[in-house]
Amino acid sequence: MARTTPGVTRRRILDEAVHLFATRGYDATSVADIQTACGLHPGSGALYKHFPSKAALLEAAVHDNLARLAARTAETADARLPEDPREALRVLADDVWAFMAADRDLIRLMIREFTGFPELFEQMWRGVLATVYRRGTEWITTLRDQGRAEVSDPEATAAVLVASLTYYPILDVLIGHTPGDLAPDRFLAAWLDSSIAALRLTSR
Repeated sequence: MARTTPGVTRRRILDEAVHLFATRGYDATSVADIQTACGLHPGSGALYKHFPSKAALLEAAVHDNLARLAARTAETADARLPEDPREALRVLADDVWAFMAADRDLIRLMIREFTGFPELFEQMWRGVLATVYRRGTEWITTLRDQGRAEVSDPEATAAVLVASLTYYPILDVLIGHTPGDLAPDRFLAAWLDSSIAALRLTSR
């Protein structure tokens, strides 16, 4: 039996719970399983000092993810992207991949359990991916308005670029393979080339 570990934090409980939900499934994971993973006695009820139920724990994990996204978005909102479009795309790609790498378990959980908690994960969709799509749309629109890119539909173009970019880590999370089993540097180089072509940059 696991020994009680003093000072188990809310953060630790959230991380362990999300990992178990993502790997075993929400229904197959019990409160006792989560407590054991945290080093707490399974029957101690210590988890309930932080969360009233397993469902509340899942909701807290999603809201925590959204709070981190909001904080990260606030940090980068005022940061100017490089003038060179290829460098700007690289910055955007690095931001997206870094965020997704930090939340692999939550991404797997969202995909695996979406039908069971549609309203909860709809919040995550709007908070995470909608933010990424919006940032891409605004940047492409600025390039077009400056006469630097010939893009008829910035929103649709951003959707295509972001979708192809996020597919790489999503496939890796789901099945342990990447598109074409490519290393990340090769995929990113090809993505940058195709994105530049899609923007139809002008000489201006």
